[in-house]
Amino acid sequence: MRRLPVVIVGGLHSAARTQVVEGLLRAVPGSVALHHDLAAAAGGTVRRTLRDASGEQASAEAPLVNDCACCALREDLVPELVRLADAGLTRLAVVELWDSVEPRAMAEVVAAHAGDRLALGNVVTAVDTALLLPCLGNGDDLADAGLAAAATDRRTVADTFARQLEYAPVLAVVEGEGADDVDRALLAQLHPTALRVPAGTPELAALAVAGFDVEAAAARQHPACALLPQEADGSGVGTLVWRRRRPFHPERLYAALEDLTCAAARSRGRFWLADRPDTLLAWDAAGGALCVEGAGPWLASLPGAAWDLVPPVRRAAASLDWDPVHGDRCQHLVFTSPALDRDGLARLLDSCLLTDDEYAAGPEGWKALSRAFDGLLDPVA
Repeated sequence: MRRLPVVIVGGLHSAARTQVVEGLLRAVPGSVALHHDLAAAAGGTVRRTLRDASGEQASAEAPLVNDCACCALREDLVPELVRLADAGLTRLAVVELWDSVEPRAMAEVVAAHAGDRLALGNVVTAVDTALLLPCLGNGDDLADAGLAAAATDRRTVADTFARQLEYAPVLAVVEGEGADDVDRALLAQLHPTALRVPAGTPELAALAVAGFDVEAAAARQHPACALLPQEADGSGVGTLVWRRRRPFHPERLYAALEDLTCAAARSRGRFWLADRPDTLLAWDAAGGALCVEGAGPWLASLPGAAWDLVPPVRRAAASLDWDPVHGDRCQHLVFTSPALDRDGLARLLDSCLLTDDEYAAGPEGWKALSRAFDGLLDPVA
């Protein structure tokens, strides 16, 4: 039985996303687009539409699940795709995600239920380069922007867009009015490994069925082995890759968080604190807001027998970056922004590391340092 290829197209830039979807429908005869509109979810339902190159072919209402529009999408999406596959009339199913829906969750849902009927062809994020910086600088809650997918949705515009952008291996680019070299350089530096193709190019139809590995994509996003951008500088946009071995002083780093968060349009990576030497910490900032959270243990803190339980990609990443003293513990933070003050940023980060005297005290002495991050990492319920 032939499996139905499915391509997921997402992105906050709705006009660009629609342009990409319409281009795929024209380029692939027999293709259809499935879209769940979450805008009216407050009324208790989600509107599903099915269209082809000639226009809308069908529509229906799907009830909310657990008061969550995205949950309703997940519950309704796969049965509809299977129905299309069983009918045998569709050559390509284009899943057009609603504005704030992130592609990772939907890609993993499709892959988990693919079986012998569906094949996840690829994940594409539509990007209007003229809107790139405004989105990355928008720290508003999705709820305030009318884009929340559930009553409990606490995401921001900036962090949602960043994840949409960085997860997809293909970026379908629309040059909006006012887009310039700064915008193009920023996009290239934010996701340098992505294939960037014009929204209307015939190449996009071929990329839509190139294949997509959800496990590999998840590994690329994990803080321990993420494929972070490299050093870059061009058209007024810079990327600083800051790497050190010595741990941070928790109190000095905490005092510098606001300045570090606002120093770049986007920053991410992994780091460690002297008072928490066993915990790998993830850094994720966009739109002037920072998320710091634990991402599990450093491999150096685990007994040897536990390594067999760690995914091979994680072990490989650790071995490539292994230090004889600290193991895989490291500071690896990446900052990307127009007008980036590299020297000032590096000086500020270096000032947050342990001094020579503090470092000489060793792990036992570090336990006495102020636990400034307890409020962020161990919040009281």
